[in-house]
Amino acid sequence: MSFCIAGTGLFPVRGQDEPEPITLVFYNLKNYLAMERRIDGEIIEDAPKPEREVEAVVEAILEMDPDILSVCEIGDASFLEDLRTRLKSQGLDLPYTELVTAASGHNRNLAVLSRYPIAESDSRDDYTYSIGDTKLPFQRGVIDTKFVINPQYHLRVVGLHLKSKREVTEADHALMRLNEARLARKHLDQHFAEEPGANLIVVGDLNDLRIEPPVKALQGSFGQDGYLSSLTLSDQYGFRWTHHWSFADSYARFDFALYSQGLSPEIERDQSHIYHWNDWDKASDHRPLVIRITPRDR
Repeated sequence: MSFCIAGTGLFPVRGQDEPEPITLVFYNLKNYLAMERRIDGEIIEDAPKPEREVEAVVEAILEMDPDILSVCEIGDASFLEDLRTRLKSQGLDLPYTELVTAASGHNRNLAVLSRYPIAESDSRDDYTYSIGDTKLPFQRGVIDTKFVINPQYHLRVVGLHLKSKREVTEADHALMRLNEARLARKHLDQHFAEEPGANLIVVGDLNDLRIEPPVKALQGSFGQDGYLSSLTLSDQYGFRWTHHWSFADSYARFDFALYSQGLSPEIERDQSHIYHWNDWDKASDHRPLVIRITPRDR
């Protein structure tokens, strides 16, 4: 890496041997799984995601051309393999995969698909917490994979899908979301204790706004080692929303990319964005995040 002087400051210039950036995508697939659905006016048990929606999802992923694809709201291993096979049949081969199965009674799982080998996995599906006398599971768990991008560069990608805003009888959904965020933060702190300068990024549907306690808890203490900054992304029109709730016609930013200090210099911010296309709502109620990273420690 060389540096040029501009005015009173220094800024890095990519050398001729700088590796090409890789593309990380996070996408909430909206029920790419078997569930009760209304089809032609009839209630069908364990019906898969409609084919037209699946085709729209696949088309979008192919356009983004990810090297690493982190997803939520996917079904069991058969649905993960279905997605991987569809992508491969159209030229996008992501052979390395991992699936974290949600706690009992919750059918929306986390998964990752990658061009690069998984060097290490620290995924967890067994975290629990208590609210009063009630013991509750971290519903979707934590998918945590470190990838070998090249011999000199490893990247840890942590995927999350925190408790939704849907009311449940067990406890207050906001408190559940906060407890899940705190558990995820403790999980991350273990990595930072072992590797303070880790190239680490958290991507996920946090089901809350940036100013709310779950997001702040996940980020950690500002100015301290291990603090995660929020990557500000927008679409080609400058809009930053990632989720549309059609019933209320409400738009919000629920999907986040939170990055470590060690990873910050490698993020190509001018190439990272929220992916928008005309048929985005045929695929999901979320829009995907596209993050470009140059795999060389700066």
